[in-house]
Amino acid sequence: MKSFSKLTQGLLGQPMLEILSTVCAMEAAGKKVYRFEIGDSYFDAYPHVIAATKEALDNGHTKYVDSLGIPALREAICDYTERKLGFRPDISQVAIMPANSVIDFVMRCVVDPGDEVIFSDPGFAAYIAVASYLGIKMVKVPVWEKNDFRLNPDDLLPRITAKTRLIIITSPQNPTGSVMTEDEMLRVAEIAKEKDVYLLSDEIYSENIYDCRHYSPAVVDKCRERTIILNGFSKGHSMSGWRLGYAIGPTELIAKMGQMFETVYTCVPPFIQYAGISALNTPQELVQQRISQYKKLRDLMVARLNDIPGITCATPKGAIYVFPNITGTGLTSKEFAKFVLEKAGVAVVPGSCFGEGGEGYVRLCYARSEETIEEACAAMKLALIRQRKVKKPSVSRGIITI
Repeated sequence: MKSFSKLTQGLLGQPMLEILSTVCAMEAAGKKVYRFEIGDSYFDAYPHVIAATKEALDNGHTKYVDSLGIPALREAICDYTERKLGFRPDISQVAIMPANSVIDFVMRCVVDPGDEVIFSDPGFAAYIAVASYLGIKMVKVPVWEKNDFRLNPDDLLPRITAKTRLIIITSPQNPTGSVMTEDEMLRVAEIAKEKDVYLLSDEIYSENIYDCRHYSPAVVDKCRERTIILNGFSKGHSMSGWRLGYAIGPTELIAKMGQMFETVYTCVPPFIQYAGISALNTPQELVQQRISQYKKLRDLMVARLNDIPGITCATPKGAIYVFPNITGTGLTSKEFAKFVLEKAGVAVVPGSCFGEGGEGYVRLCYARSEETIEEACAAMKLALIRQRKVKKPSVSRGIITI
């Protein structure tokens, strides 16, 4: 067979989806697996969103549409942005596409092979995967548990060079759940302007926030000069299977991204876009109710993990993940993930999948049922205790006590 292109040599894929494939095979073989590996929600999409999808299908919204998205959804995103961030982008600044496509297309449009992109370590695995296959140099900024995993803007400055084209920030962050402060966000925007580089603000978890507020650096230039917002519906509206997201950015860049999307995908199915309009108009009481449920699950997961020998878990302020420190178990991140999958039937993601800075941690998505969290943490605790050969624990209602 003839060789493949040089571009394919950099393809890494996403480790979460590789773990997903392994877990699905285990389940197909009849094994019970507690699944925390994928950033999906136990909750269904809101009933009115499902109804809007069906209605759009019934009304024949199944044909080609503008590659940038149907005007009604783009206007709804402008309305939503004005409500949430205090500025209204022009419709020409909005493009509809899956959120992961935004990462890919922004990098392809503003960074050449050999140029540099800066993001946090640990950071979302897709940033690593996209930069790798495009031949872009990754410059990583360590974030630390002692600082709640928040990126320190001053750490950006010594890493910016003449080859830096793009900075990516994520708040709330995947995998750690950290949330940057207003001052930190404004400082990042100031640095991007001072150094004349693009700034991609990944705000996919902006609805999933607790005990604080979400801030965006886009308020500085209103996405007209250098800032691009990435957002979507998978996390905040439990619509992962819809694969619906969007970018807000400078008009010229959005036009280029639209051409690229048109070349690769043509368009997002219009019936899915009508579902997005319905989601953006979700009553706030429903949104807050779901956020309260997530917060309850977060607190439960944190409490149960902190009760397991060798594990400590800080309380994240956003997203749908916990990022516990597992160094006390004596296992590496990959060893721990392998151990709990084989011995406890619990699927987690090694922190090292998110960069070298993630070593010593694992990621778990807590958007699960209370029963699943209780049983999984009990199973992990029992497996680790048995490994350490300590006295046998007693189990009561899915909670292990020693």
